Amino acid sequence: MMMAAVVSVLTASAQTFETAYQAVRNMKVGWNLGNTLDAHNGSRMTDVVQSETTWGQPVTKPELMQMMKEAGFGAIRVPVTWYPHMDNNNKVDAAWMKRVHEVVDYVLDAGMYCILNIHHDTGADGDGHTSWLKADETVYAQQKGRFESLWRQIAEEFRDYDQRLLFESYNEMLDTYNSWCFASFAAPGNYNATVAKSAYNAINSYAQSFVNTVRATGGNNAQRNLIVNTYAASNGIGNWNSHLLDPLKQMNLPDDVVQGHLFFEVHAYPSIENMSWMKIEVGQMFKDLNTYLAQKGAPVIIGEWGSSTSADYDSNRSNLITFIKYFVEQAKANDFPTFFWMGISDGMFRQLPAFSQPDLAKAILQAYYGSSYEPTLPTLDDFGQITYIVTYHGQWQELNLWDHDASLNDFKAIRVELGEMPRNNVLSIKVYGESDGKEQYSSVSQTSLNTTLNFNRSQLGSKIRRVTLQYSQTSEYTIKVNRAFLIKNDGTEVQTTINPFWGCTMEMQVEKNDNGIHTMAATGSDDGTVYNLSGQRVARPQHGIYIVNGKKVIFK
Repeated sequence: MMMAAVVSVLTASAQTFETAYQAVRNMKVGWNLGNTLDAHNGSRMTDVVQSETTWGQPVTKPELMQMMKEAGFGAIRVPVTWYPHMDNNNKVDAAWMKRVHEVVDYVLDAGMYCILNIHHDTGADGDGHTSWLKADETVYAQQKGRFESLWRQIAEEFRDYDQRLLFESYNEMLDTYNSWCFASFAAPGNYNATVAKSAYNAINSYAQSFVNTVRATGGNNAQRNLIVNTYAASNGIGNWNSHLLDPLKQMNLPDDVVQGHLFFEVHAYPSIENMSWMKIEVGQMFKDLNTYLAQKGAPVIIGEWGSSTSADYDSNRSNLITFIKYFVEQAKANDFPTFFWMGISDGMFRQLPAFSQPDLAKAILQAYYGSSYEPTLPTLDDFGQITYIVTYHGQWQELNLWDHDASLNDFKAIRVELGEMPRNNVLSIKVYGESDGKEQYSSVSQTSLNTTLNFNRSQLGSKIRRVTLQYSQTSEYTIKVNRAFLIKNDGTEVQTTINPFWGCTMEMQVEKNDNGIHTMAATGSDDGTVYNLSGQRVARPQHGIYIVNGKKVIFK
């Protein structure tokens, strides 16, 4: 980073920070940089590029944050998973901390607020290795030192940053049964009072440890706005169980040495099949959040939200847009900042950068700013023809053509359009059905650039979960892919987002409207860092072709 950029996010420690209630309106409306710094594979990872891209997202660029700011977003939540980058002494790798620092700077330098958290160190795995933070008093006692050590390192790294940087204690922390909705829901009989009590006590203990640890690091952290989540980030929505409100009722506001600098956080993913019922449930949810959380003395952040299934964008878009507008309007009326989960710019769209779901982004922004607001929303149409150059490095590697659940009541086929003829019998379309073992395959055409596969219910069941382009040989192979489309039962087509799934790497060739050609790797940077064509950072490049600042460069 340039020195001027660094200075822009540093302030004197004597500055008086705005309160959490003041930050609510200044943050405006937000977005999650999901599946990026939070991605993980269950093991220790020392390569920061591999870590950041392991779930198919490109390396984050500052231009993405500038795009979000120009569109009208005022805040970005940056989820981070830390366990793959911590040694046995709980020390965070310097390279990983540096990369987290860079991304936080991208957000702040764009003029937005940033929320930084501990993310998939919580979660639903059963072995307690990846989700080492569990809502359980025994686990809390075991992990208290590690948890506080991690937060001490994060807080010290960003101690002098200004009020636009907020820390979030932990993500969706579950009990030892991995219960969602409320503590002990997954226990035998769907409730265990002893387990539930332990879980809620532990959540409050983690929250207090977080606040104490950050405050003790001094500097601007002495008054930084801090966020604590309810159990599982549960919001209490629904009336199907008498314990649904327990996560709100049992959540305490931590003791703090300063007043007015704490937030509560919950997440919300309601069903939108019945719009009348959705409005009843969402309306009641906001009332309950005020009654059982906000009244305890802190505002509430909706740190993640969206509809209950990602397939709604393609199969139920009208309801989805109506829901988005209603949700944001209600949240704004209650002074609850909202951070949409991920989808509006996804996969390689972030590399351009562009919006993959511009209509959803527009709905969010107009719900907040008013129907007359016309946001700047770059799309693929602004970049001309895009070709994906996919390299398979070994046998059975796969490229995502579609990676969300989709009902076969809505879709009947997929069509893939290549940019060049493939070698004989090396590529197949693979469809993952409703459960493991339900799959369908079809060889890619050897005589046409277009291959259409009609879905077979007897092989797949009632839905598809993923569609890939699979390579069958052991030798390395590169192919150009133009586009892919899901075909609805009425014959209309929905263009999909293409991204690496397993093993393969990808770069984009963008043919601009001025007939110029610009090539961008799926992983890249504009700070002069050198990458090979697999997206790996190279400290000492030898002879060959590399990626520097998003462009191909030949080293001689």
